[in-house]
Amino acid sequence: MYKTYSILSVLLFLVELYIARYVTDSIIRPFVGDALIVILIYTGIRSFISLPYLKLAVGVLLFAYGIEALQALGLIYILQWEDKQWARLLLGHVFDWKDLIAYTIGFLVILTFEKLKTAMHNSG
Repeated sequence: MYKTYSILSVLLFLVELYIARYVTDSIIRPFVGDALIVILIYTGIRSFISLPYLKLAVGVLLFAYGIEALQALGLIYILQWEDKQWARLLLGHVFDWKDLIAYTIGFLVILTFEKLKTAMHNSG
């Protein structure tokens, strides 16, 4: 079980790196990248910890929403970290409602994957 999530985490991390480095469009980078980051965080945690998938997925979604809320509050500017690339990458610096939609889509992908996985396991 953990192996599957570990492999998914590595693959998603590589996709995210590729998107961050080479994609400059207005859909894949900002929207798909944000949806995938929720899935990456979920699979990364799930690689090491066995929790009920719904609790973990909700926790990851709330974490993502929280980061976006900190962007809305301007945390990076309050801390005077706006010139630090690592802070801009981890915390972001611009609030966008569309990010919340992307995070929610990532969450729904997680739920769909887990339900399909459970259904396949129970039928076989």
